[in-house]
Amino acid sequence: MAFELPPLPYAKDALAPHISAETLEFHHGKHHKAYVDKTNGFVTEKGLEGRKLSEVILHAKETGDKALFNNSAQIWNHTFYWHSLSPKKQTPSGKLAELIEESFGTTEELVKQLVAESVGHFSNGWGWLVLDGGKLKVTSLHDADTPVAYEGMVPLLTIDVWEHAYYIDYRNARPGYLEAVTANLINWDFAAQNLDGQGVSRADQGS
Repeated sequence: MAFELPPLPYAKDALAPHISAETLEFHHGKHHKAYVDKTNGFVTEKGLEGRKLSEVILHAKETGDKALFNNSAQIWNHTFYWHSLSPKKQTPSGKLAELIEESFGTTEELVKQLVAESVGHFSNGWGWLVLDGGKLKVTSLHDADTPVAYEGMVPLLTIDVWEHAYYIDYRNARPGYLEAVTANLINWDFAAQNLDGQGVSRADQGS
C-alpha cells in the first residue's frame, strides 16, 4: 500500500494569524505531498513495498540512498511537525513540566533555547526537543535528517525551519516565525504524550 499525505490535525486556517491558511496550502498541500509522491515512486522502483515509513527511512540511511532518505524522512518530519502545533495555546504540565524544570529551570528558558537553536541553524532543517538519556535536550538537525535515524533520540516536538515553512507569512524573518510559534502554537500535550518513547510511531505509516 502506498504512503499517503496525512490530513492536517486541524483546519487550514486554525493556526492563523501565526501561520496562515495560504502557508498550509503550500506547505502541506504542495511540499509535503511532493515528498509522499516521490517516496512512493522510489519505493516501487526499489521493491520496498509493504515496509513502514520508518523502515524505509532506516533502509535508506543504511544503504546510503540519499534521495530516498531525504524524501521519506521529510514525510515523517512534516507529519510530526503538524502534530507539534496546536490552535489552542497550551502550557506544559505533569511529568513534562517536571522535566523542563529539571533541565531548563523554566518553560521560558526552554523556549528561549529552542528559538536560539532554530534561529542559529544554518540553512534548512528542524529544531527539536528530544529526550536523550532520560533528560530533555534542545537540538537541531540539517535538511531532512530526523530522530528516526538515531537510536536513543526520542522525539518530543519539532519546529520546521525550512524557508517554505514561513516565507509567505514572515518573508525571510525566521526569528519572527519562531517567536510566534513558540509563544502561541506549541502542542505541549503532544510533547508530553511522546515521553512514552513512542513518538516515532505517531508520525509513522504503513503496515
